[in-house]
Parts: sequence; C-alpha cells; structure tokens
Amino acid sequence: MKGTSLDDVIAAISTPAGSGGIGIVRISGNGAIDVADKIFKGVRGIKLIDKKSHTVSYGSVYDIKTGKIIDEVLATVMKAPNTYTKDDIVEINCHGGTVVVKKVLESVLNSGARLAEPGEFTKRAFLNGRIDLSQAEAVIDVINSKTDMSRQAAVSRLEGKLKKAVNQIRDRLLDMIASIEVAIDYPEHDIEEETYNNMYKSSEEVLRDIDRLLETADRGKIVQEGIETVILGKPNVGKSSLLNRFLEEERAIVTDIPGTTRDTVEEFMNIDGIPIKIVDTAGIRETGDIVEKMGVSKSKEYAKKADLVLMMLDSSRELDNEDIEILDFIKDKKSIILLNKSDLENKLDKQKLVEYVDKDDIISLSVKENEGIEQLTDRIKSMFMTGDVNISDDVMIGNVRHKNALYYARESMERAKTTIETRMPEDFISMDLQDALRYLGEITGESVDEEIIDRIFSRFCLGK
Repeated sequence: MKGTSLDDVIAAISTPAGSGGIGIVRISGNGAIDVADKIFKGVRGIKLIDKKSHTVSYGSVYDIKTGKIIDEVLATVMKAPNTYTKDDIVEINCHGGTVVVKKVLESVLNSGARLAEPGEFTKRAFLNGRIDLSQAEAVIDVINSKTDMSRQAAVSRLEGKLKKAVNQIRDRLLDMIASIEVAIDYPEHDIEEETYNNMYKSSEEVLRDIDRLLETADRGKIVQEGIETVILGKPNVGKSSLLNRFLEEERAIVTDIPGTTRDTVEEFMNIDGIPIKIVDTAGIRETGDIVEKMGVSKSKEYAKKADLVLMMLDSSRELDNEDIEILDFIKDKKSIILLNKSDLENKLDKQKLVEYVDKDDIISLSVKENEGIEQLTDRIKSMFMTGDVNISDDVMIGNVRHKNALYYARESMERAKTTIETRMPEDFISMDLQDALRYLGEITGESVDEEIIDRIFSRFCLGK
C-alpha cells in the first residue's frame, strides 16, 4: 500500500463475486459523497451531500460517460466521523449480478475515485484511530472463522479485549519508566532501596501478566486456525472411509483397489467448536506407478508439517515392514494410532506399538460399524485443549505475530528484572523497560513499521 494517500477517495466491491440478491460498492474518503453525487440521481432530486448521515436514498446510478442508467439502487450515506473508516462513506446497493456491480464500480472510478487496495478500508480505520492493530487483524479472523468458537474468539479481540489487556501492561511499564526518568533527570536524588524493591515487584507483576497471555497462545492458534491433521497408512486400511465418516458424506472415493487415493483430499471439520483441517493422503507403500509415487511423497510432506498424525493400521493383519517404516516416520510426531477393522478377528500385537506412542494414543475402532469414532474425537480434544474454554470471558492470543511480540517483551522484562535486582544504573533499567514497551506496542500498532502494517492488510480481501 506504499504510495497511497489518505486523501484519496477509494472504492471497491464489498460483496463476493457472482450472482446474488444484492451487490455493494463501497466508497470512502473526503469527497466520497461528491463522487457518488456525480452518478446517482434520487427519485426526489435531492443530492446525497444534503442528506442526513446514516440515511438511505432510492434512485438510479448512471454511466458518467454515456449518461445511461446502469441500475436502480439504494445509496446509503454515512458521514464522518461516525463511520467504519472515520471518513465519509457511501455504499451503493445494486442488483447482485456480476456485470451490473462491475459497471457501477467502473462509473464510480470514472467519477474521481480510485480502486481500493486489499484491506484499505480497514487500514484507514486503523490509521484514523478507530481501531488498533489487534482489532484490525481480528476483522480478517472473523471473516475466516471456521467454527462458532473461532468466531467468538475473533469477536472478543475485535471488541478490544486484547487491546485492553496489553494496554494495562503498557501503562504499568510507563509508570515504571516515568519513575526512572525522574531519577535520571534529578541525579541528586538517588533511587532509594524502597524504589528498587517496588520496581522489582512491578516487574514480577508485569511478567505474570505477560505469561497469562502467553498461556493462551497455543489454544488461540488452534481455535483460530484449526488442527492440521493427516491420516496416514498403507492402502486399503480405511483412511478414506474415516474421512467420509468424519464428514458424514462420501467425500473420498472408497474401493477395494489399492492406490485409489493418489492425491491428497483436504476438508475442514468441527469437533465441539475446534476446527480440524483433515487431510486424507495416498496410501504409503512401495510402488512402480509414477503417479502413485508422487502421491506417497506428498503424503510424507504433509505428515512432516501436520499438528497431528492419525496413523491407521488394519488390526486384522499382522504388522509388516511397510507398517514399521511408517511408524518410524511418525515416531517424533504428535500421533494417534488407529487399529481399524476391530469388527474382524484381531491379529495385531498392540504391545509392539507402545514404543511409538503412549498406550492412551492407541485406539481400536471400526469405521464400517461406526465404533470408536467418539473415543477418537475425545482423544483429539484432550490432546489439544485443556480445561474449560470460555471464549466470551477469555483474552486469547490469536496469531504468531502477537505471540512473538509477547515473547520478546518477556525477554526484555527478564533483563529488566535482573538489572533491578543487581542495582544497575537507572538508564540500563530504562532501556530494558523501553524494549518491552516497544514489543507490546507492536501488538496494538503503537510501535510497528509500515512494512509490517502493509503485510497485515495485504491479507484482506478487496472491499474490506
């Protein structure tokens, strides 16, 4: 977004591409209403600029070049500062056909607006001070939510709960820095022993507050992004059948022919609010088929980066070298071994599996008879989510950027605690506290460079 100006009038389509009941073209900026007035004619002939804020007008949008009507529309006027961006906004609601929405946008652009970049409306809301950076990131999290739990967590951040928690820590740091600056400015007044003790106590309290937030990071990542789960195993052990059972639909092709699944099949599922990205992979075996070989290689790559591996075995057969090879491959991964076909005679020795996973992570099931599936989902939940999750009350870290900033802030506070404990000079203490303050400011956007801001908003869709 480098080179863009806050003085520009920007416009974009805010509804998904394709046919629908309505399509929305959003215009924002100082002069947005004037731009809309050039192409909009209300049935009563009143200009939008003369309308009260947050009112809707019925009329038509015209092609500014030809003067011909494009569509009958509703135009909503929202005047600064009580808008999403804190600038003037006009939203034109037209019929939802692909051609008509693009034609309305084209006329808006020909009237003096420029096409908005991805996330530029939300970026303006941030730059104009309506929201902080953590709230801006929560907008895209709300849009990308896979479950109601992830939506609630994102809405919590959008409401400013993370911002409030971070700012409370920053306020404590600012008080500590202010006390030290007084001592530096007035060297005749040395820091008394009691002051050192108070600062040490405050540093411990700040560390506790940071740790409380960090404790939510892994859980927050799971709630927001989901658990990337890969189903591994030899051909014909029931991997695709398990995926279909999870999804309650025939998503993957199931046959008795080995090697039917040659590529990965990816789907999202929901286990009590936890999003699971589940990947059914090609059966791992030695094969001369070049296409199947590529599928096997892809299966292993997915398994390397997965949060969880579901290793499926056929319990009606003894372990063989191919099974052992897969078990060795997943030995250091978080895994659950599934002994499928428990409705048949068991020929597999469970004791041989204990060296690869904990005994609680060995589950017998029959996908065909729908037995053991509930035990599997309960085990997945217990592996990744501990304790009750109250999204409405919890402040939850939502992404890696926030987590890293907290880690760096914590390291700075540990250094500050040491400098206080060893009675180092005041400016050394102040430097460490300033570092912690800066890292916390990266979460809210108080101290973050333009490149990071551009990268964050580039993840947004056009029109948001």
